[in-house]
Amino acid sequence: MIPRIAFDPTAAAPLDGIRVVDLSRLVAGNMVSLQLADHGAEVIKIEDPKLGDPLRAWKAGGLSLHWKVYARNKKSVAINLRHAAGREALLDLVASSQVLIENYRPGTLERMGLAPEVLLARNPALVILRISGFGQDGPYRDRPGFGTLVEAMSGFAAKNGFEDRPPVLPPLAMADMLAGLYGAYAVMVALRVAERGGPGQVIDLPLLDPIISVQGPDAAAYRLSGHKPRRSGSRSATTSPRNVYGTKDGRFVAISASIQAMAERLFRAIGRDDVIDDPRFCSNTERVRNMDACDGIVAAWIAERTLEEAMAVFEAAEVTAAPIFEIDQLLDDPHVQARGVVVETPDDEAGSVLMHAVIPRFSETPGRLRSAAPSLGQHTRAVLKSIGYDAARIAALADAGAIGGS
Repeated sequence: MIPRIAFDPTAAAPLDGIRVVDLSRLVAGNMVSLQLADHGAEVIKIEDPKLGDPLRAWKAGGLSLHWKVYARNKKSVAINLRHAAGREALLDLVASSQVLIENYRPGTLERMGLAPEVLLARNPALVILRISGFGQDGPYRDRPGFGTLVEAMSGFAAKNGFEDRPPVLPPLAMADMLAGLYGAYAVMVALRVAERGGPGQVIDLPLLDPIISVQGPDAAAYRLSGHKPRRSGSRSATTSPRNVYGTKDGRFVAISASIQAMAERLFRAIGRDDVIDDPRFCSNTERVRNMDACDGIVAAWIAERTLEEAMAVFEAAEVTAAPIFEIDQLLDDPHVQARGVVVETPDDEAGSVLMHAVIPRFSETPGRLRSAAPSLGQHTRAVLKSIGYDAARIAALADAGAIGGS
């Protein structure tokens, strides 16, 4: 059974006391602030009073499931930043915050009168994370920066897929997610500097740089050899056997025998001890050189067995193999259930929603699920009240169209 948990608004977590103003929209910025919110930071999403974060419009089955997952533990404050009074309210909020996240196209924040120097004048210890497609400088700074564009330009798509077919983009917001994780790490480093008496600062985080950083030594290898990475499907350019293999019952097994001892263990498990001393397969270098033949040996053995039969042999021999799961099989997996990797949370619209649990897991100061994703502007008045705005001032801002929500 998937564990069912209730949101606990009183739960303590290690980042209690950190206030984050999140001006970002869509994925990368929300991924940053999710990491901080899950571990206790008070994340205040600043949203347009009429439209809200565009992530709300990414729907499945009529529900904003992306929003429900990535805006959990956050507050929504609806402020019209086109209105002078709205911008002043934002600056008042910045004065009592430690972090600000934004992902406008470079130059937009400056044109709004909210340049980093303006924000830092209001709060010299503020950490400002600026997310963009290509960075705050360089020839491409003014280009729109969706993750798809950098996934294409980073070299990732060129080597993803099969050699006889077109390049393949990832089926998820990979560049945004990677940047989000880098961004959360960067914020924590900058907060550590400020905590030790250092200044606030601006962090320039393009989507392009992180996805390049995780692709290994491609640049170094090309410079040395002149060879470009090739699309190789599920194979690896550096180890063999490593692939996805079909079973007799139409399922698939993934195998990664990335060290010599594991390759030998695999060959023994499938009854091919003779392969271990074969000059074509006796080392990883030779197996990579003879990859088709090596894969053929493994594939032929697996194709004669069901998934259950193949996995029973591999598990008994401690071979690094795993079944390819679809989402229903993942959710039914006893390890996933026992660990609570996915949890079921209450939801006003759907009754309940499945989402990933807080990660990583801390032994002494774990993160918590404290609240469901907010409705648009749900916390506007409460947050403004917390920084000293009285009821009359809040009402005047609402009447002027500077704020929305409740």
